[in-house]
Amino acid sequence: MSRTVRKTISLPAELARALERQARLEGRSFSALVADALRAAAIARQRRQLRALQGFWAAQARRLGVLTESDLERYLEEDRG
Repeated sequence: MSRTVRKTISLPAELARALERQARLEGRSFSALVADALRAAAIARQRRQLRALQGFWAAQARRLGVLTESDLERYLEEDRG
């Protein structure tokens, strides 16, 4: 069950006014707009982290000569045997 927690944040006045305008245009609360923006930022951070991990492991695979699924299967079989 989701519950809300009240927090106080400080924003530059110009940003606060822009967010208030946007909330009114969308017919949403200021809090809902900020919560969605924070969720989107968290998702973007996670995507960047995933891409970095993918890049790291892709480089490791290339270093080992694992370029295709067949290469991977062969590599895993060698490791087991």
